[in-house]
Amino acid sequence: MTEHLGFGAVLGRLLKHRGLGVQELADRAGLTAEEVRAVLAGEPADEGLLLRLAPALHLHAVDLFILAGRVIPDDLAPLDATARPWVPYVVMNAAHLPAERRREVLEIVRSLPQEERRSDVTPERLAAPAGGPGGRVVRMFRYRNLDWPGMAKTLAVVTPTYLSAPTYGVIGAGRKQLTPRLVTDFAALLAIDARELAVLTDIVLPGTPPPPAPEAVDSAALLWEARRLSATQVRHVAELARSMRGDSGTGYIVNLPGS
Repeated sequence: MTEHLGFGAVLGRLLKHRGLGVQELADRAGLTAEEVRAVLAGEPADEGLLLRLAPALHLHAVDLFILAGRVIPDDLAPLDATARPWVPYVVMNAAHLPAERRREVLEIVRSLPQEERRSDVTPERLAAPAGGPGGRVVRMFRYRNLDWPGMAKTLAVVTPTYLSAPTYGVIGAGRKQLTPRLVTDFAALLAIDARELAVLTDIVLPGTPPPPAPEAVDSAALLWEARRLSATQVRHVAELARSMRGDSGTGYIVNLPGS
């Protein structure tokens, strides 16, 4: 693993993987080819440039800021950090529902009005990690309002990865290397193609990974959409999804996809 791979090198690897040329990316992003080449050569990417590059690369802007090691604007952070304890239960309860009920929960989340960001729940400014690729991936989850325990619970239910909460802290600090299995499972819940996350983290996959399970795909969408909700709203959705499980709502099946 290359711990100190800069953003220009990461972007270059992604473009090579996609077969995307500099001029084509520049045209998509409304930039000049010279601006893109400067980033590829190692020049720091400013906020405006990253906001243009993200949709052109079909990546969430917050993920691109993390890959670039930039301070993330408050408006790209989850609305309410105090919702964090409830977020895993939204995903875990919904993952146990049939596909049509999972879509119903997702539509409920999307239909809820977005409340004003209150000053007393200003999003924490998470420092750029020193843990290399693992730190960046863990930070992506933090900006989906999952802390280490939330990652442990959610990943254990919707993917084959079953790790303790402190282990995610070790990964985030760079003291435990990413593996092909971790990259594949992290990618499923981040809604990033596993092959591309492998490119972004400099991990070699042994072969073409299978597509993520439908439960994982729906969980990734739900996790992203829940970022815009308040703690009260997230708790409401978590309890609603649990009630929709009926008699099965007494526990959680670990590694649910394919079980």
